[in-house]
Amino acid sequence: MVTALEVPADILIERLAKYLKERIPEVKPPKWAAYVKTGPHKENPPQDPDWWYKRCASILRKLYVYGRPVGVSRLRTAYGGNQDRGVAPSHFRKAGGSIIRKALQQLEKAGLIVKVDRKGRTLSPKGRSLIDRMSKQILQELVKQKPELAKYL
Repeated sequence: MVTALEVPADILIERLAKYLKERIPEVKPPKWAAYVKTGPHKENPPQDPDWWYKRCASILRKLYVYGRPVGVSRLRTAYGGNQDRGVAPSHFRKAGGSIIRKALQQLEKAGLIVKVDRKGRTLSPKGRSLIDRMSKQILQELVKQKPELAKYL
C-alpha cells in the first residue's frame, strides 16, 4: 500500500489543496485571510491566493506523518521560523495559532480529522483514505514517467 511518505510532499500537498478547494465546501478561507501574516517571523501576507487550501492540505499531511494526536501548539512550532530582527541575531518564533486553529476546525467539520479528548487532533479514517488514495494516484503517474518506480506500487 502506498503512503504519503513515499510520494513527494509538494505534489501531494498541491493535489490535496486542489481537492479541498473543489470538493470540500466546509474548507474556505475566512474574510481576513487575504490580509493576515502567517506568523511574527513573516514580513508580508502570503502572495498565493490559494494559500489557505495549501495550509489545510499541509496540516492534513502533517497529521498523517505524525501518526498520533497533535495539538495547535505543536503545529505552531512546525510552521514557525526565524524572525529577522535587523542587526540583532534572529530568533525562532512560532507561527500564528488562529490560522491553524481555524483550519483544524474546518477540516474537523468536513470529517477529515477528529478530536482526541485532551490530546489534540488526528486523522479520521475518511481523511487517511483520502491521503492514501491521492498518494497512490500520484505514484501511478510518477511510474508512467519513470518505470523504475514500479517496485513501490
